[in-house]
Amino acid sequence: MRITVYEHMSSGGYAGLPISNSVLSEGFGMLRTVINDFKTAGNEITVLLDGRISKLNPPINADYTVPIFYPQEAKSFLANIASIDDSVLIIAPETGQTLQSLIELVEKTGKVSLNSESSAISKVANKAILHRVLAKNHLPTPKTLVLSVKDDLAKVKRVVKTKLSYPIVFKPMDGVSCSGLSIVKKEAQIEHAIAKIKVPSAEENFVVQEYIEGQAASVSLLCAKGKALAISLNQQTVKASGPEEASCYEGGSVPFDHPLKEKAFAISEKVVGCFEGLRGYVGVDLILAKDNVFVVDVNPRLTTSYVGLSRVANFNVAEALVTAVMKGEFPERLGTTGYVSFSKLKIPKPTTSSFQKISQISEVVSPPFPLNDNQKACGLIAGKGDSMEQGRIQLEEAKKRVLNIVNRGK
Repeated sequence: MRITVYEHMSSGGYAGLPISNSVLSEGFGMLRTVINDFKTAGNEITVLLDGRISKLNPPINADYTVPIFYPQEAKSFLANIASIDDSVLIIAPETGQTLQSLIELVEKTGKVSLNSESSAISKVANKAILHRVLAKNHLPTPKTLVLSVKDDLAKVKRVVKTKLSYPIVFKPMDGVSCSGLSIVKKEAQIEHAIAKIKVPSAEENFVVQEYIEGQAASVSLLCAKGKALAISLNQQTVKASGPEEASCYEGGSVPFDHPLKEKAFAISEKVVGCFEGLRGYVGVDLILAKDNVFVVDVNPRLTTSYVGLSRVANFNVAEALVTAVMKGEFPERLGTTGYVSFSKLKIPKPTTSSFQKISQISEVVSPPFPLNDNQKACGLIAGKGDSMEQGRIQLEEAKKRVLNIVNRGK
């Protein structure tokens, strides 16, 4: 097939605007990995790339590359290309209905969308709807309150004090990853937590949840025709900060051996089954507590864990995604070989020469792009081994090689 792949941060969604080097490392990593998998399966790939990224000649295995230089240009090109190619895969955040609107654009072309339906995305992206549906179906989820940025501060404090106990979690209604998230330990932090939410989100409402002690994790699933198949449990490394600092996703490991794995699989499959129109690749974010699994979010798109899963799966995950969407079928044999640990690496902006050398390192999923408007850069590095510990050792050794190249400055 001829497939167009669009990843919002890399593909021109921020043309003319500053690019977050941290988010770019995740976005480009997913883009590069899924394109490699599509190519391995014999497909012809077209990709849109932000002009600042395209001119650096990044390591990407697409047949055709369309550089994007101006705001809104990406949508125009995407609509035109989508009408020519057979199918389209969109990787974008749910914030501000970005993912939903892009998929609606693809749906209007009449070509095959390899994503969930836009109507399903509108439901799971809204955390109030999501948690209401989960509670109705008796699925374990943190106790959740929906409040408004227009509410009087005293009212917010009163409601929180009545319904929840500290520590608690504040986050945007349509947030992704850890954007705008705060761990609030005392009432005096609430005002700052609300201000932090307003930065990434224009939504009037926001969410306050009970804090669940446990391990952050996710389940990757293939979905089709109302069915869901869990294919991987993934460990997440998350820095959850107070209102004064940024919370962030730092990396993870795939697969994740945990006593609650089968329970996490069963619950995640039930979660996806609650929402008609979810299909292809879907991620469910969880907290693995002492003796239970709590559902936190549903990501109706490719997630960063894909970069690890692709390296250990004994089947082509991108090809399986296409088969699930187009035929409603799942792979007969599922399994993994080895363990992958991956994490972000923040460094000073490298020279162009250093960037090209770093790009050739096999463990570098996303190289640290030397963009003009950033003094820092961020790469995504992955190490694989026969055990989780060996994977982490390989990861640290790869980081050292990257740092050595940067320090030489050549």
